[in-house]
Amino acid sequence: MPQLALYTFGVLKSPLADPAPLTREFYDIGATVYREISRHPGYLAHAEAADGDPGVLFGADWGAWGEFAVPAWYGKGRTRETTALAATLSLWTGLRPAFDAVYSGPHRAALSRRYDWFERTGHPNHVFWWVSDGAIPTWREGVSRLEHLHDRGPAPHALTFHDPNVGGATL
Repeated sequence: MPQLALYTFGVLKSPLADPAPLTREFYDIGATVYREISRHPGYLAHAEAADGDPGVLFGADWGAWGEFAVPAWYGKGRTRETTALAATLSLWTGLRPAFDAVYSGPHRAALSRRYDWFERTGHPNHVFWWVSDGAIPTWREGVSRLEHLHDRGPAPHALTFHDPNVGGATL
């Protein structure tokens, strides 16, 4: 049975290493959100760097999830001190469980605060696509599909929660 891959990407207003209260708050809320989402029915896995350091994205060992990649429109730093982004890559049993996890509980509360932390870029912030059972999506696949979504709109291989029916999926 196919599984759902979900890639999210956002450009933060300040670098991850910034000691400002909003950055610390984002980290604290993020830890709570990940903990809750990992318990959500339908959640299978998400990309995690082998060393577990949340401040290191570029150059980290992501295992089967592949080399970390970002969309071409990301123009901020790539070092520990200058990286200003948040990205996730996860696997789900289906569309409904992913949608429910994103739009309920602590993640929904965090979404209501997104403009405190994230820039308004005019680019999509998520994309999903179907993968074969047992397949692990890669960061580069997520970026490619998000860029396709931005450049050409939804397609069966680059869907959003707002337009899931392009690929025949339904909530």
